[in-house]
Amino acid sequence: MLFMPATPDTTPSARLTDHLDLGVLAACYPRDVIEDVLADTGTGEQRRRSLPAHVMVRHTIAWGLDATQGTDAVMRQLAGSLQLLGSWQGQWKTPTTSAIAQARARLGPQPLAELFHRTCTPMADATTPGAFFKTWRLMSMDGTTLDVADTAANTDHFTHSGNHRNRSAFPQLRMVTLSETGTRAIVGATMGPFSTGERTLADELGPLCEEGMLVLADAGFYSWKMWTNYSCAGAELAWRVGSQLELPMVRPLDDGSYLAMLFSPRVKSRKAKDALLAQARTGQDLDPERALVVRAVDYTVPDANPEGELITLITTITDPTQISAQELAALYGRRWEHETVLSEVKTRLLGAGTVIASQSPPMVIAQVWGVLLAHYAVRELMHRSAEHLGLAPDRLGFTHTVRIVRRTTSGGTAFSP
Repeated sequence: MLFMPATPDTTPSARLTDHLDLGVLAACYPRDVIEDVLADTGTGEQRRRSLPAHVMVRHTIAWGLDATQGTDAVMRQLAGSLQLLGSWQGQWKTPTTSAIAQARARLGPQPLAELFHRTCTPMADATTPGAFFKTWRLMSMDGTTLDVADTAANTDHFTHSGNHRNRSAFPQLRMVTLSETGTRAIVGATMGPFSTGERTLADELGPLCEEGMLVLADAGFYSWKMWTNYSCAGAELAWRVGSQLELPMVRPLDDGSYLAMLFSPRVKSRKAKDALLAQARTGQDLDPERALVVRAVDYTVPDANPEGELITLITTITDPTQISAQELAALYGRRWEHETVLSEVKTRLLGAGTVIASQSPPMVIAQVWGVLLAHYAVRELMHRSAEHLGLAPDRLGFTHTVRIVRRTTSGGTAFSP
């Protein structure tokens, strides 16, 4: 169900908020999972409240479905479905925005982040069109920034982009996400102040990149530390690198790619680098703390500019019989689907030009987790619908699906997807 209450308790002492549920969200975030998260994070109630923590978790995710609404409007929609269906016979007054704000502050961002980490996992299986290449699950990584309310607390924590002469109009949160390419589901996220670099944030996502994945990333993400951390987690990597990265050839390969050297920042002298290169060229083992052999692919994209844009990829897959240079170039083109994912979050859920409304850093972070949880729930619905129709998930429209969900919730009705 897209918007459906749980089975109600109609006894006189029951509270309406005990029965609030979101069908499109409940499939991803069942009540028992939410309660476990609240217990494990120590954020459950010690006494009965009119806005208990499990309701505020649902409320935050529901707000993420349409962040242009006020928090009180979201609460009215949650309550409206029960009253319309006759599942609630008592009277219930919508809490004030102040009461909702206090309940959000009690909840904080931790349980929402933990709920995301526990439930937002890769959803494709071997039959999902476009989700795998050979045996590898395709993943991609990218970053973005979000404007947040211009309060003193947010400015101190998140900081502005630019400088004192030409700074951004609002403080900005920086976020890096990991998505499953075939379903466009975000399965990993990390966030912090604008002053925190993308690589620093992205390094936290390394443990999610496990064996059986092929992770795509743009040029801004490469560093020796990140490359080794991600590859040690077991995933295969195919990342674009900038022209400034030194990639001396070890030997050419039949498909036009070549084996190349990566040097640790610890190796600084030309003499030391030449010695390591000579070892690699003669087939000797290298100290992995000092240098690695990777496979590199150079190709141009004529449509990017009249002279063609040179792109260099490096990959941990050194055997061209496993994946050819041409296949790698084609797969890297799918990394741009991550741009679509971020656009869905920023312009479809938050709204184009939207500023995160929360007034303090913890509430900003909680609101962003709510949006990410909402995005995953919509994508999970689309994945199940695509499976039923025998289509690739990207054949269904995200904007259209969100409109249906919003129209359903605003009307307080329910229907099967």
